Amino acid sequence: MGGIAAIAQQAGFRVTGCDANVYPPMNGQLSALGIELIEGYGADQLRLAPDLWVVGNVVTRGNPLMEAILDRGDRYVSGPQWLAEDILNSKWVLAVAGTHGKTTTSSMLAWILMCAGRNPGFLIGGIAPDLQVSARSTDAEHFVIEADEYDTAFFDKRSKFVHYRPSTAILNNLEFDHADIFVDLADIERQFHHFVRTIPSAGRLVVNGRDATLKRVLAQGCWTPTEEFGVATGWEAGVPDREGAFEIAWQGRAVGRLKWALAGEFNRLNGLAAVAAARHAGVAPEVAIEALSRFGGVRRRLELKGKVRGVQVYDDFAHHPTAIRETIAGLRQQHRDGRILAVFEPRSNTLKNGVMKDALPGSFAGADLVYIYSAGLSWDAGAVFAPLGARAHCEADLDALVAAIAAEARDGDQVLVMSNGGFGGIHQKLLTALERS
Repeated sequence: MGGIAAIAQQAGFRVTGCDANVYPPMNGQLSALGIELIEGYGADQLRLAPDLWVVGNVVTRGNPLMEAILDRGDRYVSGPQWLAEDILNSKWVLAVAGTHGKTTTSSMLAWILMCAGRNPGFLIGGIAPDLQVSARSTDAEHFVIEADEYDTAFFDKRSKFVHYRPSTAILNNLEFDHADIFVDLADIERQFHHFVRTIPSAGRLVVNGRDATLKRVLAQGCWTPTEEFGVATGWEAGVPDREGAFEIAWQGRAVGRLKWALAGEFNRLNGLAAVAAARHAGVAPEVAIEALSRFGGVRRRLELKGKVRGVQVYDDFAHHPTAIRETIAGLRQQHRDGRILAVFEPRSNTLKNGVMKDALPGSFAGADLVYIYSAGLSWDAGAVFAPLGARAHCEADLDALVAAIAAEARDGDQVLVMSNGGFGGIHQKLLTALERS
């Protein structure tokens, strides 16, 4: 919604916004754009008398401002619908969907198009330093969008991505997630099938060829030419050398060699998808590969927040067992020596309610020590993480958690903090505690 606000402002509208809790980096971005941000949802905001209320999916019935909007009969629309009707209807939309990697892959794709001189617009759920902002609108043909499967609004329970009608679409992977709105994996597969139905026969689907769930989605019906990545018959990444460089091939023929700052198999797959999608938009693979060699990553994706006494503290958005496992593996690839201290806040609705909790201990197998922030959970974190034995530490008090980590950390350790929220500012608290210890 912050990105949509930025795009609306660039389109010439006067924009204000309200939310219950805004945290970095979005609050800083909105402030820099001069967009007025109001804390809370008071009905007194009706005095703004806007021409249109754009409603995010966090808003529910019972929200005081929404109730006032309904009672007064004001015009309102969902964010995805407004974007589709006012911005995307004249664009070549490149959409990135999947359980994992949407933000990173969208950022890669936007960066490739920028480096190729295409001046794309984009809307991404995070900020890549290379792009500087998470959203922008341009007069150019191409628009890159992170295509989320979460529902659109309280009055539109379709997945957001069905509004976008892309010409080029990436399907990165598909696992069960968002247990607060989906009953099971089949329920999510149905929404992905609806998304596939919106892609024209003149378009292109770029699909993870290793993902069996996506194969089931396409088996329900596909009317668009498809390219696969992650397999020898499509786009494939070779084994990285000691410097992390690897070959990229299309149908067995090498098209270039990529050396970049990113780590992990999941990032190589993201890169393949971005190269393939960019090619469909007219960017040669060698141009895309050269652009990715200069891509610096995305904030909150293995982002180094600071180093104190030889201890490095990272921030990462990982909140799903698979993402946790792959993030730890990527950090291990970068730092083969020294320990990884994994710090995790189970903050998503899915994990707070205990869905997939039994998969969590296995996802931390690559970490040397595991610290779990257990406040607000509906399940017993100590019992769930008992299989890890003395490696796991559960703590419901944030200050006590910080103190325990700072007391244990030593020169050469990597402290990996994972949460899809602000985590109470734990990163700076850790760095401060390390300075004092």
